[in-house]
Amino acid sequence: MIYLDHNATTPVDPRVVEVMLPLFTDQFANPASKHGPGREVTRIVERARREVATLAGARARDVVFTSGATEAANLAIGGALAAAGPDRPRVLVGATEHPAVLGAADAAAAAAAGPGTRAERIAVHPDGTIDVDDLRRLLGPDVALVAVMAANNETGAVNDLRPLVEPVHSAGALLFSDVTQALGRIPVSLERTGVDVAVASAHKLYGPKGVGALVASGDAWARIAPRAHGGGQERGRRAGTLNTAGIAGFGAAARIAAASMTDDGRRQRTLVAQLTELLVGQLGRGAVELNGPVRARLPNTVNLRFVGAGADDVQACLPQVAVSAGSACSGGGDVPSHVLLAMGRTAAEARESLRFSLGRATTPEEIRTAADQVARAVQRVRSLTQSTPIQDEVRDDNRARTARPAGTPA
Repeated sequence: MIYLDHNATTPVDPRVVEVMLPLFTDQFANPASKHGPGREVTRIVERARREVATLAGARARDVVFTSGATEAANLAIGGALAAAGPDRPRVLVGATEHPAVLGAADAAAAAAAGPGTRAERIAVHPDGTIDVDDLRRLLGPDVALVAVMAANNETGAVNDLRPLVEPVHSAGALLFSDVTQALGRIPVSLERTGVDVAVASAHKLYGPKGVGALVASGDAWARIAPRAHGGGQERGRRAGTLNTAGIAGFGAAARIAAASMTDDGRRQRTLVAQLTELLVGQLGRGAVELNGPVRARLPNTVNLRFVGAGADDVQACLPQVAVSAGSACSGGGDVPSHVLLAMGRTAAEARESLRFSLGRATTPEEIRTAADQVARAVQRVRSLTQSTPIQDEVRDDNRARTARPAGTPA
C-alpha cells in the first residue's frame, strides 16, 4: 500500500514509541501524586509541555493537554462564549475550517441559546485563503471569538494570520487558530503572530492518537471558562487524569518535527511537484485542475480535480494507493467537500477531487507508481459507461483478480 493520506493521520514514529513505552509499565504513576514516582512522571509531562510549546512558538505554561484538537476546540470556543456572556454572543468561523471547529462553534452557539447568539461563516477566496475584507465586514463589538485555521487539511492552503490580529483585537475578540495541519510542517509562532488561542493534535505529526493541546496566552485563559470540571488538573483548565504516555509521545514527536521540518518540507514539496507533473503529463493539462493556492500551501499537500472522473470511483480503482476525497472527519456519505464548495467549486467538481498528502517516509519510487496507478484509474473511470454501477463493477473485478490462481492470464 502506498499511503498518501498523511493529513488524515500519520504513523507513530518508532522514536516516539520508544519514549512512550516506559510510561505504560515502569513510570506509570499518576502525576497528581506527590510521592517520588508521581513527581518523576510530572517531570516527564512538563518536559513534553516545553517541547510542544517550543514547536508552537508559545510559552510552556500556556499549553494544556487534551484528548485531541477536537476536544481542545470545543473547550476553547465553548469556553469563550460562556465567559463572554450576552454582550458578545457571536462567533466568526472561516468557511473552510475543519468539521471539528465548525461543529464546536455551531454547538456552542446552540448551547448558549441567548438573544443574537450565532456562529457565522467568513468567506474565502477561490484559492481557499481567508477573505480579510469579509472578516472586517462581519466584525463588531458583539463578537467573542474569530476562528481562522493556519493551514487547511484538504487543500493545504496556508493563511497569513498576521493581518487578522489588528482588526480582531480592535473589536475586542479573541483570535483562535487550528494549527493542527501546520504544526510540524511549517514554522508556527503563536506568540510572534499574535494568535490568542490555538489547538493541535499529536497524531498529525507522527505522535499517538488520543492526545492534543489547547494553547492560549495568559490573557486569553482569563476569557475561557473551564468546560471540564473535576480534580483541578492542568491548573483547573481541563480536569481529568493526564494521558501521560500520550503526552510524552506528543512531546517527542514535537521535538523530532522541530529538527526535521525544514528537510522534510523541502523534500515533500519536490515530490508533490513531481506527482502533479506526472499526472498532468499522463492525463493532459486540461484534465487536471489544482484546488488551492499555487504557492501558499503546505509542502506535503495537493488537491486535484480530475475532470470527468468521480473521486469515489477513482478511489475504488486504487486498491494499492491510499488517498482521500475530503476530510476524514467529515462524516462520510455522498456529500461534496464543504471546503471546495466554499472556494466556489460546484458539487460535481468537488466530487471529482482528490487530496494527496505525503509523509516523512514517502519515496520518489512511490510517487511514480502512485501517479501511474491514479492516471490509469482516472482513465478507466472515464471509459466506463454512465449506465454501469462503476464502483460495484470495479469491486467485482478486484475480487475476481484476487481469487484468480497465480499465473492465470487476466
